[in-house]
Amino acid sequence: MNSLLEFHEVSRKYGRSKALDGASFRVPAGSITALLGPNGAGKSTALKIALNLLRPSSGTVRVLGADSRKLGPAELARIGYVADGMELPEWMTVTQFLDWCRPLYPKWDKDFESALCKQFALPTDRKLRHLSRGQKMKAALASVLSYRPELLVLDEPFSGLDPLVRDEFISGLLELAGDEGFSVVLSSHDIEEVDRLADHVVMMNHGKVLLDESTESLLARHRRVEVVLPESFGDLPALPPTWIAAQSSGRVLRFADTAHEAASFEQAAAKAFPGCPPPDVQPYSLRELFVTLVRAGKADVGI
Repeated sequence: MNSLLEFHEVSRKYGRSKALDGASFRVPAGSITALLGPNGAGKSTALKIALNLLRPSSGTVRVLGADSRKLGPAELARIGYVADGMELPEWMTVTQFLDWCRPLYPKWDKDFESALCKQFALPTDRKLRHLSRGQKMKAALASVLSYRPELLVLDEPFSGLDPLVRDEFISGLLELAGDEGFSVVLSSHDIEEVDRLADHVVMMNHGKVLLDESTESLLARHRRVEVVLPESFGDLPALPPTWIAAQSSGRVLRFADTAHEAASFEQAAAKAFPGCPPPDVQPYSLRELFVTLVRAGKADVGI
């Protein structure tokens, strides 16, 4: 699958600290890719480098086939960018704001603009300063979707939005992405909100990429395992390297299987835990899996 955005061993230093540390990942064409991680993971830095708002200290980034450091008007007209806290001309009404943006983009679709304003229920005669936080995000989104970008970049789009507005935002984004066929990369630390949105996931922590994988594949190969050990059970055997984050609580052992396959797991479990009841094996949610992997410190091993 072609990639619209590719990071290759990218680092970004601020003095002695590294916001990005050898980060490599991709955004497949046609995907909704979630860039996940706690605050300070390097997500916003990565997106700013992709848009040439920052320069990498080392490594390369390719956006729509071009070096990010050489993005010009032709490439920028194919990219939409909406970020939490971005400045808008708040003295303008929504209509004035869209009128101001329209001449900047040769492919602006006026009919699509009108449809977006209707779908987002934007009060077009109201000044931006009088809009709610959610309405401002929708106005910003309408201003970039109207020129039908191939790549939509969203930096913490759900920050500060109430649950109803977040749900409307996500539903609208899913519908538009499906209908219009553009690709999306969004950064968020609100993992539960993107659980139903993303079909590709990049997990980051401390500037490093933990995972770069389709959501389906990622969740399919990870399982949460719980084993009840009898009182007579001796010392724990050495666990396979794909069984990580082992924790004991009394007679209960819990761990994550990072390469789950039912038949081979049953054989390995029977060998590791002779005389024990069959382990309880459950799937992870995206949030549960992220917390498990970050706590296990897997950033350096490329699981």
